[in-house]
Amino acid sequence: MKIVTWNINGIRTFRAGIKKALDSLDADIICVQETKVTRDLLDERTAIVDGYNSYFSYSRGRSGYSGVATYCKDSATPFAAEEGLTGLLTNHEGAVGCYGNQAEFCSEELQLLDNEGRAIITQHKIICHGKEQTVTVINVYCPRADPEKPERKQFKLQFYKLLQSRAEALLKDGSHVIVLGDVNTSHRQIDHCDPSDIEDFGENPGRKWLNGFLHNGREEEERNGEETDEESEVSSTDPMHSGKFVDTFRYFHPTRTSAFTCWSTLTGARQTNYGTRIDYIFADCQLAKEQFVAADIMPEVEGSDHCPVWGKLRCSLVPSSKPPPLCTRYLPEFAGKQQKLSRFLVKVDQKPIQPEPREALPGSQEEEERRENLNPIGAGKKRLLTSDAAAPKGKKAKTAKASSKPQGSLLSFFKPKPTNVSSTEASYEKTLSSDEVSSTQNSQKATTGDNIPSVTSTVPENTDEHFDGSEQQCTKEEHDKKMTRTQLTSQPSVGNTESKKGASSVFWKLMLRGPPPPPPCKVHGEPCVLRTVKKEGPNMGKQFFVCCRPQGHASNPEARCNFFMWVEKGK
Repeated sequence: MKIVTWNINGIRTFRAGIKKALDSLDADIICVQETKVTRDLLDERTAIVDGYNSYFSYSRGRSGYSGVATYCKDSATPFAAEEGLTGLLTNHEGAVGCYGNQAEFCSEELQLLDNEGRAIITQHKIICHGKEQTVTVINVYCPRADPEKPERKQFKLQFYKLLQSRAEALLKDGSHVIVLGDVNTSHRQIDHCDPSDIEDFGENPGRKWLNGFLHNGREEEERNGEETDEESEVSSTDPMHSGKFVDTFRYFHPTRTSAFTCWSTLTGARQTNYGTRIDYIFADCQLAKEQFVAADIMPEVEGSDHCPVWGKLRCSLVPSSKPPPLCTRYLPEFAGKQQKLSRFLVKVDQKPIQPEPREALPGSQEEEERRENLNPIGAGKKRLLTSDAAAPKGKKAKTAKASSKPQGSLLSFFKPKPTNVSSTEASYEKTLSSDEVSSTQNSQKATTGDNIPSVTSTVPENTDEHFDGSEQQCTKEEHDKKMTRTQLTSQPSVGNTESKKGASSVFWKLMLRGPPPPPPCKVHGEPCVLRTVKKEGPNMGKQFFVCCRPQGHASNPEARCNFFMWVEKGK
């Protein structure tokens, strides 16, 4: 029997061929996390795979978030399956049961812990020492503790407690238990690329929980003939290190270093193997000791920011004759059953055309989930009120007609609008000083257009006919001035056109200024890369330069150096 866990960072990882991807992992039970798919977005190609039966858990309050799935070969079909850890999401006969003591959780908290689609449980029959036994596989995607959201730290710890309560209840009931998936905590310093960079490494609440959940590992070290170090001696005497489960990777590789399963894609840390080991296969002590024959990681498998982890057991699986009711092939949309009309009338706005900016999700997501579940189309109504719905009746056609006109250049909005000669001359008249124009000569100056060269650029070319001497009685001096202005406005100027182009070029360079040239880093002398601060705070939106190489340990000469430079404003 072989089992695999992998945080795939989106079900699209399998889009190139999900069956091919599953077959390449060569396992009987394949557990994936962070599918980022909800039931309404689950297609038949993903849910129904030839040779496998699948079981999905989805986020109830946020699309494209969290989610886990377990794919079992037909030869490893479970006889029971259940979504979630609390039992609140189970309403069918094929449930796993054994929920443990939930007295320390209120009903609302239990609902929230299962509301993000973080657990699928399948129960299988195995043959061990010629006897049929039960093994329960708990596929989990544990929450991440966001340092900016203290409530999420508490949510993560509560999830851990619920997981441990359920696993130990199943174990107490007589079933073997395997807990696997993305636990989102590196256990020991050997599981972290740079533990010295983290203050109070061992005081992390998640690591403390792992210390109590896992066995101390002394038996593994004795079995492998390893000498116990100071850390092991301390842990072996600590009563908190007497858990009922074993980290199977460390059971077989207690001293292997640089064995990581997750790397930052933003910094390219996978190239330098600067990561953490947060994906595990935990098994109860008896199962690990008697049935597990090997366990390892698969860093060579790409497609996600995590890599798969596998474990192999000597026992064989006994498939159920029929998948349990939770199997996706029984969903009405895939089973070919007639569905209720109400299902097609539910309004869902998973992909709004112009999504409204929303507030950051609260730690437990309870407020956001309620808002999205109770009023998923509220944002769409708001958009209608501010667009077509806001326009008075009878004016929509006029608005559409106006918007269909070709749009002019941006420069045209910064120029005076040409109308007629009189208005142009009137504006010119206002610019003349009182020394040049007397109060009794204003009307005459406005007609003759004295000092014309300063305003000719705003006079249309077809205005020469208004200055024809035959239409007005005027002196020879006035006529000569009119003819001078007519010639200036009717003859195009090559130099003036070139100056306009130059001004336009300067304008667009100012408006559409590109990023500043990257400086070379001090250590490698290579051009830096431009980054933008996305973390909320006083520096949000600011840009900076860093070394272009991937992130790595300070002792690695091929890794990124510590060069950093802010981009100054106006540069």
